[in-house]
Amino acid sequence: MPGAAIGTLIVAALIIAFVAIALLRVIFHLRATYSTLGKVLGGVTVVADQTSTVPARLTSVNEHLKPVSDFCESV
Repeated sequence: MPGAAIGTLIVAALIIAFVAIALLRVIFHLRATYSTLGKVLGGVTVVADQTSTVPARLTSVNEHLKPVSDFCESV
């Protein structure tokens, strides 16, 4: 095999190796980002649950005050 062909194969192998390493690094970074986004989503869900609107949390109080509201409207 001529020397130019061997040189071309070596250069091609090096390029493929560098691209493969770069793709592996991208995969690991994406996995870390996915994990972090999962934690952020969990935190946002907790905050949303803790800051829900008052009427959604006080349905029983609203039901107990219904007679008072009806009386006030009739006056």
